[in-house]
Amino acid sequence: MGTEENLLFQKENGVGIVTVNRPKALNALNQEVLQGLDKLLDEIAADSSVKVVIVTGSGDKAFVAGADINEMRPLTAMEGREWGRLGQAVFAKLEKLPQPVIAAVNGFALGGGCELAMACDIRVAAENAKFGQPEVSLGIPPGFGGTQRLPRLVGKGRAKELLYTGDMIDAAEALRIGLVNKVVAAEELMAVAKTMAQKIMSRAPVAVQVCKAAVNAGLEMGLEYGISYEAEVFGLCFATLDQKEGMTAFIEKRKPAFAGK
Repeated sequence: MGTEENLLFQKENGVGIVTVNRPKALNALNQEVLQGLDKLLDEIAADSSVKVVIVTGSGDKAFVAGADINEMRPLTAMEGREWGRLGQAVFAKLEKLPQPVIAAVNGFALGGGCELAMACDIRVAAENAKFGQPEVSLGIPPGFGGTQRLPRLVGKGRAKELLYTGDMIDAAEALRIGLVNKVVAAEELMAVAKTMAQKIMSRAPVAVQVCKAAVNAGLEMGLEYGISYEAEVFGLCFATLDQKEGMTAFIEKRKPAFAGK
C-alpha cells in the first residue's frame, strides 16, 4: 500500500486486521489515511481469503482520537463539505463491506474515531476506552455520519445529549447505553476480538453476509418491506451448499464443514 506508515494491514487465519497507525497524532484521521482506507477496503472486499475484519488503532492510548484538526481548520465551506463527504463515503464502504467488521477500540474513540467504530458491525472496547462526539466544541457538528449512526445505536435522546454536550463517556457507560457490545481488559482486547472473529468464521459465511445485508437494508425501510427482503434472502440461501451441509450436519449430529458456497 502507498500509506504503509499510516495504515497497516495483516491477514491472520482468515482475519484481516486494519490498524490506523499514527500514534504520535493519536491516530487522527487525515486525508491520506482516509484515501488509503478507501483503497484498502476495495482490496478486502475482493479478497475471498478474508472472512472477518478487525479495525483497531496502534499504541495503547487511542483507537482514533478524531479527524486531523490541523488539516480541517483552514477549510472553506465547499472544502468542508467535500471533506465530510470523503469521510462519509469511506465509512459507508466499511459499513457495506461483505465481511463482518469488529472494532477493537483500544483507547480514545472521539469524533471521527467514534464514527469509525460505529460504522463497524460490532464494537469491543478496552476498559480504558473513551467515546464521544466533541465536535460542537470546535464549532462544527459531526461530519462522518455521527448524527445518523449514533441515534440508530443508542436512541434519539441519549444521542442528542452526547451530540449537544460533546461529553466524553467511558467504556462502562458506552456499554450501558448500547454503544459497545463488550468491555474487556486492555491486554485481552485483541484476543477477545480474534476469538469473536473465529466464532463468526465457524458459521456459514454466506448466511452471515446475508444477515449483515438484511440488517443494514432493513434499518432503512419499514418493517413490512424489511421482512419481505428477509424472505427473499432466506429463500436464496436454500440454493447454497452451506444450507445443505448445515442442516445435514445437524441431523447427523456432527459439526458442519462450510464451504462458503
